[in-house]
Amino acid sequence: MSYKIAIASGKGGTGKTSVSVQLFHELSKSNSCILVDCDVEEPNDHLFFPNARQKEEEVIMQLVANIDEDKCTYCRNCVSYCEFNAISVIPPVNYAKIDASLCHTCGACLVACSDDAIFENGFEIGKMRTHKVNQQILMEGLLKIGSPMQTSLIRTLKKKTPQNTDFIIYDAPPGTSCPVVETISDSDYIILVTEPTPFGLHDLKLTVDLVKDMNLPFGIIINKSGSEFNKVHEFIKHEHLDLLAEIPFSKAFAKNYAQGNISEFDDSKNKTIFSGIRTTLLKKKMLHD
Repeated sequence: MSYKIAIASGKGGTGKTSVSVQLFHELSKSNSCILVDCDVEEPNDHLFFPNARQKEEEVIMQLVANIDEDKCTYCRNCVSYCEFNAISVIPPVNYAKIDASLCHTCGACLVACSDDAIFENGFEIGKMRTHKVNQQILMEGLLKIGSPMQTSLIRTLKKKTPQNTDFIIYDAPPGTSCPVVETISDSDYIILVTEPTPFGLHDLKLTVDLVKDMNLPFGIIINKSGSEFNKVHEFIKHEHLDLLAEIPFSKAFAKNYAQGNISEFDDSKNKTIFSGIRTTLLKKKMLHD
């Protein structure tokens, strides 16, 4: 059974992607592992694996509602039912349209329409790409520009992820919005990545509240540690939270990371840190199985 790990953070720039690719690199040494880049607005995990070979690209479609104006009586019941303001009906000029980019395929308008004037057809929301990295798999979603359907694309991406592997790592989008909730929803363990700054602490509190509300087990990694701002440590201690590891700030590592140079990971201090994280996760997987 796959052990699903989601890497999340309350804000961008904490090092969530750095942790995701390093953890994938470390776990892949002795286990089968799939890395799923769910940051569909700007997927970039593949940039750290120059030997990655793209195997497949699939267009992802979503059913969206349309109105048959020959049947429509312009009663506006569908407008009242739609929670996403996707429907415009103007009776005086016999105008009725549904904005496909706003439709969430909830089906409310189908229930509301008593004239059988609403039907559904396919609408592209993005693409899914599958890469081969040595013997492992890296998957990513790529949202169609202008589409607000991040959550739908992430849901489809997760459904299409093979389950016959030891570990699945979800690299979540930053923040605490609906796409993040969808990404982490069925995970066995969440790793929250933060940084020792006032902004890092503020957004860490938001993500901690989120995963607690979802009743999901989690631990915290403090990235770029070494500053004099100690309130992140105080918060973790006060709330009795699980501190998985601290990754010290390093200009040399930042330089290699900016160049997408994952080969340097094994030559850095991070090797020992992530080896320890791998041991912890292996123990959690054994207890889970």
